[in-house]
Amino acid sequence: MNDENSQLLLTALKEISDNQKLQLALQREQFAVIQRQADRHALIQDRAENIQAKGAQIVAVARRTLFVILPIVTFLIIYFSWLLFR
Repeated sequence: MNDENSQLLLTALKEISDNQKLQLALQREQFAVIQRQADRHALIQDRAENIQAKGAQIVAVARRTLFVILPIVTFLIIYFSWLLFR
């Protein structure tokens, strides 16, 4: 192998090394972006679960309230009807 071929081979190896470093930097950047997206997704998922839990609590309270108010309203309708048609 002569000097010219050795220099050409060293240049090619250096270029390969530089490209590998660039590729590694790009992969790290992509991983960081994906990590941020995963963190954001987890935050949104937690918020959604909290909203669903609050909604379930509201529905439970509404059901309990309905069981108390519905008989009272029914009784009042019957009572007022009785007063009107008496």
